[in-house]
This record gives sequence, structure tokens and C-alpha cells, in this order.
Amino acid sequence: MRKTALVMTAVGALALAACAKKAPTELPPAPQATTPVTTSGPMPTPAPTGAVPGTQSHFAQAMAGRDTIYFDTDQFNIDSQDQAALQGQAQYLQQYPNARATIEGHADERGTREYNLALGERRANSAKNYLVSLGIGAERLTTVSYGKERPVALGSNEQAWSRNRRAVTVLLN
Repeated sequence: MRKTALVMTAVGALALAACAKKAPTELPPAPQATTPVTTSGPMPTPAPTGAVPGTQSHFAQAMAGRDTIYFDTDQFNIDSQDQAALQGQAQYLQQYPNARATIEGHADERGTREYNLALGERRANSAKNYLVSLGIGAERLTTVSYGKERPVALGSNEQAWSRNRRAVTVLLN
């Protein structure tokens, strides 16, 4: 048994030695200096670095946080601060008439799943109805409620809850 172990060790060592890399005897030539290539004619225009107008990233950039409105506990009414944000959203949507949007309704973690889904739906519909009252076609807007399933702030305190009671407008590409 011991002899077999020695033989196996020797065979393994030989196999590893056979696979070892050896240093090359000759190194590749050093890189040569090159001269810059010049082309005649106009240079190609670079791709735009900003977001493409009418897309979600452009909308979020243009809204600068006004794509989300917030609600008080168990409420779905649109206050004056929400109205200002929704008016900005309406102006954007009027500027891009082919853009469609989904309004997501959210709730904080308190309450049952069913209650929060219904509350999120009322919040999304409140935002949608306000946008429609500002001249955005209802056929361009859809709503969805996530209830308490998609929080943006984790925690069981008023600060987290207040950030999760919201309606978010998301442009569809």
C-alpha cells in the first residue's frame, strides 16, 4: 500500500513538471513609435451623452425627483405640492405626445396586504385623474398598485413609512 502511494506521488509530480511553463528564450521586439493617423473629411459626430428624449431616463432627469408624489397616512388626496409635481409631469407628457406612462401606487408596511393594494390603487388613480384633468389622454396612462411590496425605504419608523407612501410615474419606452 505504501509503495502504491509513493508511485502515485511520483507520477503526479512528473505530470505537474511536464505542464510547467518555461520562460521564452527570446523576447518579442519592443513596440515601435507610431505616427498618428490623420483622415481627411469631417470627423464623425459623437453619440449623444445625455438621455434620449421621451425615455424613462430622460423623464427622470427632467423631473429631478418630481416623478414621485407622497401621501399622508391612509390618504390618497392630491395636495398643492403634489399638484406642482404633476403639472411638471403633464408638461413633459405634452411635450412628448407619443410617450406613455404607468403610475405605480405604493403604501407603507402597516396594514394588511389587501388594504395596502387597494390604497396603492387609489393613490395611482388620484395621480392619473389629475394628469387627465391637465389634458393628458387617459389612454396614455395606466395604473398599477404594488401596495407594500416594493418599499424604497426599509425600516419601521415614520421616516421610512413617509417615503414609501407614494405614487411614481414611470415612462414606458
